[in-house]
Amino acid sequence: MSTPTFKPVTHVIFDLDGTLLDTERIHKKTYTKIASDYGKEFPDDLRLQILGKQEMDVAKLIISTLQLNLTPEELLEKARIEEEKELNSVTLMNGVEDLLEHFCQHKIPIAIATSSSEGGFRRKTNHLKNIFSMFHHVVTGSSDPEVKKGKPAPDIFNICASRFPECPENSKCLVFEDSPNGVAAALAAGMQVVMVPDTLLPREFTTNATCVLDSLEDFCPEMFSLPPRDSSGSRSS
Repeated sequence: MSTPTFKPVTHVIFDLDGTLLDTERIHKKTYTKIASDYGKEFPDDLRLQILGKQEMDVAKLIISTLQLNLTPEELLEKARIEEEKELNSVTLMNGVEDLLEHFCQHKIPIAIATSSSEGGFRRKTNHLKNIFSMFHHVVTGSSDPEVKKGKPAPDIFNICASRFPECPENSKCLVFEDSPNGVAAALAAGMQVVMVPDTLLPREFTTNATCVLDSLEDFCPEMFSLPPRDSSGSRSS
């Protein structure tokens, strides 16, 4: 069976939560507990709505949907305290390390576009500095003054692409995402997007992605005219 091909790319942008880091289960546990403390449930459909959104937008949506007697700032502070210990040991998603090493070995420029704040990003990644030092730059949507609108708006991906020294055209950037909001943002920026969706996500929410995979282990770089993995690190799709 032949490998499908898409438009050639030269630069790669990764989402953070649920794409590089296995943080979404921690977020779910956190918001479930906070909701429970107020006699509410945190339903899966609300969880799917907040995937990929900026922190303040997440807090506002949870508060308005569940009718919690909290300000967004109070909710985010409760979440920060709840998650502080677990985030210190959060692990990489399957296939991340091998793929990043492959890109670095072949000098493919890589960056991160995350809806987290700078503080949130540091809390999640401080114990993995060797991995995150591979990235040329990180755009933290919840604290970067240039990011006016969060995902699904294209702002964060436009800005992330512009900060590569080569200033590639957006069409030359490939995005890795796990959320429908992130996919929509990447497409709105004129980029191709590989989606590795949350396991709870109904399949109809994945149809807009350029390519959908079960894991980053399944990614074939040559599909986008990037250097193929060598035989020892190759993955079948």
